[in-house]
Amino acid sequence: MADYLIQISYTPEALARLIANPQNREEVARSLIEKLGGELKGFWFSFGDYDLVELATLPDNVSAAALSMAVFGGGAVKAFKTTPLLSLNEGIDAMKKASELGYQPPMNN
Repeated sequence: MADYLIQISYTPEALARLIANPQNREEVARSLIEKLGGELKGFWFSFGDYDLVELATLPDNVSAAALSMAVFGGGAVKAFKTTPLLSLNEGIDAMKKASELGYQPPMNN
């Protein structure tokens, strides 16, 4: 299981429909994620570039992609951004592995 940050932007038409008929979409999101074998950990409205922010645990990247395809394909969103999240320990493990690679950046002459 992996954690994902999901950011969604509605189309202007979908947002207008929600303003005219306010709805709690959290249960819809929860249902979709649970059908994929995951768990919705948090759901927030936001403003700026994205209208919704969700934290979800999903079994794998294929499930995360399926969620994105299903929601984006519905036509009510103009952006659906999925960011895989690493735990702090996973991040530290990645730093340790990176330190073992011996990468050398390009040099100035």
